[in-house]
Amino acid sequence: MNMETKEEIKDIERLYAETVHRVERGGIIKGKVVAVKSDGIVVDVGYKSEGIIPTSEFTEDEIANLKEGSDIEVCVEKINDREGVVTISRERASRMRAWESLIAAYSTNSIVEGKAVGKIKGGLMVEITGIKAFLPASQIDIKLVKDLDSFIGQTMPLRILRFNTAKGYPNVLSGQNSGTSLVVSRRSIIEEQRGRKKEEAVKKLKVGSAVNGIVKNITDYGVFVDLGGIDGLLHISDISWRRVNHPSEFFSLGDENEFVVLKYDEVAEKVTLGYKQRKADPWLSVDEKYKPGMVVKGRVVNIADYGIFVEIEEGLEGLVHVSELEWSAKAKHPSKYAGLGDEIEAMVIHANRDERRLSLSLRQLKPKPWELIGDRYKIGQKIVGRVKTLADFGAFIRLPEGVDGLIHISDLSWTRHIKHPAELLKKGQKVEAVILNLEPDKERMALGIKQLTPDPWQSEIPAKFKLGDELRGKVLKNTDFGIFVELDGGVEGLVYSSEMDSSKEVKEGGEILVRIINMNIEDRKIGLSMKNLKTAPQEE
Repeated sequence: MNMETKEEIKDIERLYAETVHRVERGGIIKGKVVAVKSDGIVVDVGYKSEGIIPTSEFTEDEIANLKEGSDIEVCVEKINDREGVVTISRERASRMRAWESLIAAYSTNSIVEGKAVGKIKGGLMVEITGIKAFLPASQIDIKLVKDLDSFIGQTMPLRILRFNTAKGYPNVLSGQNSGTSLVVSRRSIIEEQRGRKKEEAVKKLKVGSAVNGIVKNITDYGVFVDLGGIDGLLHISDISWRRVNHPSEFFSLGDENEFVVLKYDEVAEKVTLGYKQRKADPWLSVDEKYKPGMVVKGRVVNIADYGIFVEIEEGLEGLVHVSELEWSAKAKHPSKYAGLGDEIEAMVIHANRDERRLSLSLRQLKPKPWELIGDRYKIGQKIVGRVKTLADFGAFIRLPEGVDGLIHISDLSWTRHIKHPAELLKKGQKVEAVILNLEPDKERMALGIKQLTPDPWQSEIPAKFKLGDELRGKVLKNTDFGIFVELDGGVEGLVYSSEMDSSKEVKEGGEILVRIINMNIEDRKIGLSMKNLKTAPQEE
């Protein structure tokens, strides 16, 4: 071997040594695919011999896309200088790169993405670029999470809270994360986002301004609304101008709506919201919009003993008082005229903005009873009604139309002397009468019962009773001025006190012998005497 040859050999050995020195165990280097075989991928990493990566480290798609000459990153696992063999792994390289990215994310407090792959004690196991990490249950959300299973399979943004290694670096070559504690949080990101949203939301919180929010909780007294980082309370009294029994009538969890800021306390961070304030208070224009005599339509929203509440428009309710249900003084219970939810018509009687009152009527939409009376009845016509009230001067008779006619005490009987209507009638009794006078415009009607039969004083009584006749009669009443006696046919006569016979016993209900001493046809009176009788009294 000559000198030139020796020098060449030394140069080759030096270059070879430098090449081998660059390939170190545990390092990540770039290689080129030499061949794709069924048992592995042959990669040139610049060593004495090529390395082989098992096909198990690749997916079918990845293998299909590999070509001769493709660049690939691998991790040197073993170097056997004696035999000139190098063992490489693409999977180890990927894991090392993953750890490097996690270390960088931890140091810069950056966000990483992880997938929940399982549930373990106290939280979830998540996988971040192939690395397992622990997500405590308390770090999943800002609120308590009860159903951990619902998160499994989800990919979520995370922040690394703790990154501890026993040896200062993950033992990636062993394939284990032994000595490494990787704890992550989803909650910190939500809190950060909520903080940013809160800042934006607070800028919009001006009294009177409109804000969008999502219903997060419903209670008996109101609704809590998420305004984006800060909550607002919508009290039940500010939900609607109409009556509200419970907030759930208007809202459901998760509903997104527009609200009005009524009050904002920056120190306490309390926001009071309004919902009904999006529209003007309907009572402000009630007296201008609803005039007396106007017919309106509405929905029955409440029925009480004293009347029916009708909603004319949202938040505007009118009352049909029980006295305005029917022309009849004896109206039925309000529930007999309408049911909850019914659409009805009513007439406006009175509107008062300051008192927030709207008085309505149902009866005003019906013909007035006296108008019907004027159309249906005439003087001399017979009617049938029931005794409503008895007074000293007569009886009031209720007609089917709901109006009352008066039978004066003098029109009860042609022949009897009646001091009180109760002697002939009783309350609720059905009676027949004749219309004597009718004045619908003055709401007056005069009735008579005695007029149902001809006046016996015209011919019957004068023909039947003569002066000097001696008759037996039944004692009806003994008074200071005389005795009333019922004669044949129900005709009454009066025994003057001066014509009474003190020697004879007189008992109410008993019979006495009398003589006609006066016949006043015009005044319809018969005068009697117990004295100077020609007929001898019969013995009992």
